[in-house]
Amino acid sequence: MADFDDLKLDKWQTSFEPERSSGFGWRVVAIIVVLLGLGAAGYFLLWRRADSKSTDVRVQTEQAVASPAAAPVAETPPSDLPPLEQTDTIVRELVGQLSSHPTIAAWLTTDQLIRNFTVAVVNTSNGRTPAKQLTKVRPTEPFLVVQRGSDIWIDPRSYRRYDRYADAISGLDANGAAQLYTRLKPRIQDAYRELGYPDGNVDAAVQRAITEILATPVVEGNVRLVSKSVVYEFADPRLQSLSSVQRQMLRMGPRNVQLIQTKLREIAPGIGVTVQPKP
Repeated sequence: MADFDDLKLDKWQTSFEPERSSGFGWRVVAIIVVLLGLGAAGYFLLWRRADSKSTDVRVQTEQAVASPAAAPVAETPPSDLPPLEQTDTIVRELVGQLSSHPTIAAWLTTDQLIRNFTVAVVNTSNGRTPAKQLTKVRPTEPFLVVQRGSDIWIDPRSYRRYDRYADAISGLDANGAAQLYTRLKPRIQDAYRELGYPDGNVDAAVQRAITEILATPVVEGNVRLVSKSVVYEFADPRLQSLSSVQRQMLRMGPRNVQLIQTKLREIAPGIGVTVQPKP
């Protein structure tokens, strides 16, 4: 089974209160969260040096997860799709009809669209951060933190670098997204088998991926960091104990997490995934 490296480094800057100055560098992990057969981006961070005390945040945990008793996805009709290696053209056409958002348009200029989507689904379903796909649309703005004495936390301005990706997801038509997944599913299934699941159904991986994302908590307030060797970690052990993909979702900020979760809730019933009501 394929093993996908998901770590890259980019520049970052540190904001000090009351003074601000720049710091050392890192790279953003460049990966799109391709949402249920569509192009939808979410970039995730590998963190460099920090010093902080324990975090003080309000955590609202999203309890809506895919139900184990979710209805099975309807049988996909016989496919007239081209072979997997020739599907980029039809994917660009179908996704382009669904959304003209610039972020999605940028994703469509890449190759192996269905294979990259399937890798993202599998990694997410296993709680791992997807990577190596779709570096064309990674954010170029520097990551910012705020430092006051020995305390350090995420600068809320850093969340805005991900607004356009969450907005691209939020603007998708849920019914159209579900229909597109069903339309492309035969080739998504082919890509799933290529990854080492010859007898598996990709619907199960999609359901696990939705479960993983919807279980990400929505964190309001200052998100404090602590330095561990050369990387940042969340100071709050509740957050640091989350899966890799959930921790990466948190770094997009509460607004963007909620937008993505809301759209997933809308799409899920159309592909046969039942989610619990939002508390």
